[in-house]
Amino acid sequence: MATAQGPLITNKEPERAAPFVPKEKPLRLGKQLALQALLLLITLTVMFPIWWVVSMSLDPRGLRPLTLTLIPANASFEAYAAVIDKPTNNPVSFWTLARNSLMLAGSVSVLSVLIGVFAAYAFARFKFTGRQFLMMAIIIVLMLPSIASLAPLFVLLNKVQFTIGDVNFNLRNSLTGVGLAIISGALPFAIWNLKGYIDTIPKELEEAALIDGANPNQIFFRIMLPLAMPALAVTAFLGFLTGWTEFAVSWQFLTNPQDFTLAMALWNMTGQYAANTPWSRFSAMAILVALPVAVVYLSLQKYIVGGLTVGGVKG
Repeated sequence: MATAQGPLITNKEPERAAPFVPKEKPLRLGKQLALQALLLLITLTVMFPIWWVVSMSLDPRGLRPLTLTLIPANASFEAYAAVIDKPTNNPVSFWTLARNSLMLAGSVSVLSVLIGVFAAYAFARFKFTGRQFLMMAIIIVLMLPSIASLAPLFVLLNKVQFTIGDVNFNLRNSLTGVGLAIISGALPFAIWNLKGYIDTIPKELEEAALIDGANPNQIFFRIMLPLAMPALAVTAFLGFLTGWTEFAVSWQFLTNPQDFTLAMALWNMTGQYAANTPWSRFSAMAILVALPVAVVYLSLQKYIVGGLTVGGVKG
């Protein structure tokens, strides 16, 4: 409708057409069957060794596995009961071994992430003298195999020893010394992994928070850490896995059976020859050692697969 002065002006915005979203074409029946067969083959390939280990742990005979028997006759949980009661000939219980492994893995996971996230944030956001040199040093340490630092760490930690009353403490021959040795190898990876993720977080988020009056501590703890949660979860899980499955350092450093870990006990169960190995107990012990790692992974899975920074900045 128009007037003498001109057309009537309204505040309504013109309607926009909905964006065109192409529809995905359904897969043909033959292609669907081929993909399903491929996925089933991959599943069987992955699950078959695990099921075979479970089958050996349920076999009451405990013989060397020479034949393929997925469901043994007279299956029982005697091997699990025997392992929990006394895994090896050493006078140490399963729960003591599990406590030592949990303390070692937990300390490596927490400390590597706690120290690594501060260092990674400094490398990712600040420019300071020696930054390039320190990053190159971290890369060089990552290139070296962890076993290469075993001798220097042994000598260094062995020098830290003192006596308090009747107690003789040697840092090398203790879980604390083993933890420090493992952390020294896990920390460079934690720094490098976390720095790579922090580099992907847009700086505009921090700048916006700074304009709104947030101080550097609030920006780090309330913005950076929540957005970096997937990387923190991955780094924490890998640190836990490193400490839980560590064998070389523990085997070379520790001599007191009360400080042994589950990985060391699992090695002690192997005999000189394959026929001397108690296969049912060995398999039961292997499953018990692997279960905590699976539990930790499942508990952190939603953070590992999450992408919390998606949509953080509107382009």
